[in-house]
Amino acid sequence: MNSRASYHSRNTTPDEQRLYDHLLGCVALHSPEEMVARFQSLFIEGIGYPDREMLLVLDDILNAPEVDQYFRYILNRCCHILINRWQSHSQFQNAIPDLVTLLEQPPSRRINDYSRSRPVRRLRSVVQEFLDTEQYLTLKRLARVVEARQQQRKAMEEDAGSKPLGTLIDRYPYLYEHCLVSEDSDLEHQQHIRRIQAEAQHKFEVDLSHYVTYRVRLSRLNRQGVDKTQVSRLRPIDNPTLLSDQDLISSLKQFSVNGGDGQSYREVAHRFMVNGGQTRSYKSFKADLYDYITAGVEPGYGRRQFNKLLSQQLIEAYPDSDHKPLNDFLVVRTCSQLFNFLVVDSAHSGQHFVFVDLINNLGPLWTTGLLLRILLICRMVRPYVERRFSILFNHYEASSRDTVAWLVNVLENLNIALSLNFGTLDLSHVMSR
Repeated sequence: MNSRASYHSRNTTPDEQRLYDHLLGCVALHSPEEMVARFQSLFIEGIGYPDREMLLVLDDILNAPEVDQYFRYILNRCCHILINRWQSHSQFQNAIPDLVTLLEQPPSRRINDYSRSRPVRRLRSVVQEFLDTEQYLTLKRLARVVEARQQQRKAMEEDAGSKPLGTLIDRYPYLYEHCLVSEDSDLEHQQHIRRIQAEAQHKFEVDLSHYVTYRVRLSRLNRQGVDKTQVSRLRPIDNPTLLSDQDLISSLKQFSVNGGDGQSYREVAHRFMVNGGQTRSYKSFKADLYDYITAGVEPGYGRRQFNKLLSQQLIEAYPDSDHKPLNDFLVVRTCSQLFNFLVVDSAHSGQHFVFVDLINNLGPLWTTGLLLRILLICRMVRPYVERRFSILFNHYEASSRDTVAWLVNVLENLNIALSLNFGTLDLSHVMSR
């Protein structure tokens, strides 16, 4: 029986399992840079590891009979515990070549603790022998593939970044009716645009659902510490947005679950409308609306200027109706004016200083969330919101994507927010885990 077959036919020892569990816990908590440094201390140097107990566990593993036959598989599995985690996050994948290269580096620290000089020399010897194994050769090939893909992705991103914003129009179905239909478009053309809009929206929701399902399955496999072979059987699904994997997950969690107080945006909006009732005056509605909106704004930013500007907007909104009962007309008109204020005033002036200031201070994610709060209490103004963004899109259409990355980020987040709150996609049961 060869060593590979013999290794896989034996039971994992308690010490080996402790080592694997330790690495699984660490890679879930620490950054790739920190894990590479930890890996160096534990396996390359054999000294200076933060958890001294794990050094002793490794010593016991190296003292086991026939370890010379098996250690290549143990070290390979340790490498793949880290690699499997990083492969599931595109922004972490550059750590894979760093880890593989680290194995070739000679130890740099002297052994000052003479009580451990023998086990450390033993460790360094078997790690050096690992460099001549098929397992290490496979790791090197993987590192080359990762590096090549990163270089290709970087080249594509650099090329894409120089292209005008207008080339992204197909990504945003909510802009179609405003950017692809003109005043003199006939009914047939309008119907065609609505049809391709529905198709594009459906495709995005399906792609997003498949991606989330893939990530959930991948995360489950990584938590279980399965080997590379099992993970590789899972067909990779590309991120369907222009956001990083991490930013996409944040956006999905934000707009499917986190609207505030542990409730979704829809639940918060529903509570606002129900608690206020329909018998209140328009003036009291505006006061409640101010509190509702500012609850989604970082307090420090709100106190500087935003809250005052928002208050002024609401005070000046239809003051002659302040003492009238609230009605749908007033809600629609008020929310429409707020989107003028928060996004862009009109196609003529194109003023959007408040919008840019929100993004600079709150970030694209929370800025989108702020707009969603308002939209969910008056769904009838959705076409008006889409029109605001079509004005911005037209304004920056000829600009390179890189120069308006802030706008691209908001457009992507808005695509997700609208899909989760107005489409057929429901990921709340997944994202709340």
